[in-house]
Amino acid sequence: MRRLFPVTDETAAPAEDREWSLAELAAAYAYPAAAADGREPWLRANMVSTLDGAAQHEGRSQPISCAADMRIFGTLRALADVVVVGAQTVRQEGYRPARARAGFAAAREAAGQPPAPAIAVVSASLDLDFTLPLFTSPLVPTLVLTGAGAPPERVAAAEKAGARVVTAGEGGGVDPARAVRELAGLGCTRLLTEGGPKLLGQFVAAGVLDELCLTVSPMLSAGTAQRIAGGPSVPVPRRFTLTSVLEQDGFLFTRYSRG
Repeated sequence: MRRLFPVTDETAAPAEDREWSLAELAAAYAYPAAAADGREPWLRANMVSTLDGAAQHEGRSQPISCAADMRIFGTLRALADVVVVGAQTVRQEGYRPARARAGFAAAREAAGQPPAPAIAVVSASLDLDFTLPLFTSPLVPTLVLTGAGAPPERVAAAEKAGARVVTAGEGGGVDPARAVRELAGLGCTRLLTEGGPKLLGQFVAAGVLDELCLTVSPMLSAGTAQRIAGGPSVPVPRRFTLTSVLEQDGFLFTRYSRG
């Protein structure tokens, strides 16, 4: 892996064939100090897209990913307090609880974090299979973000399975900005979302996304696959600033931040 941007005398690009250590990846993707100190939430998204804009192939992101992308995926999870994901993505991708990663154990303990991040599932209807390991056997109890009008019987089923239900909206929906506030109130200020596109689109529309980590896959897929963000468009496109670009085997690992 090599760094393409930014490059300075102090951070010269490493040899192309050298695999970065977990510590180097963690440093490259460190959260801002305010989020790391628990003062302010920072919402980061991690997504992958083909050259022609497809976020999935046959409903899943794995076919357009690579080994280096998965190492970064693991690093981003290891740095986060919570991973926020939409219910449809949980169903499509077969989500499991986040696992403890030995290479990050000491750093997480030093940062006051549990062995693994919690998974927070956003669902208005709570149409979820609460017998799955995501709910019954996580290292950290899974959170379910829903609206005040969620079906009481589904709320009870979630809680019976061991999940913690968090109200983050009125009626049956979830307010993205309130979801961020509620998670921050639970001490989760290092936020990571892995989509799907509908959820990411909601965060974008609400203006609460702080950073996008986008892997550009050197593949073409055509078809009708979703983009990385869906839903209604924003009135004026929001501009983000490029903060870094890494490259390996033709894959570009980019970071953009708000402002």
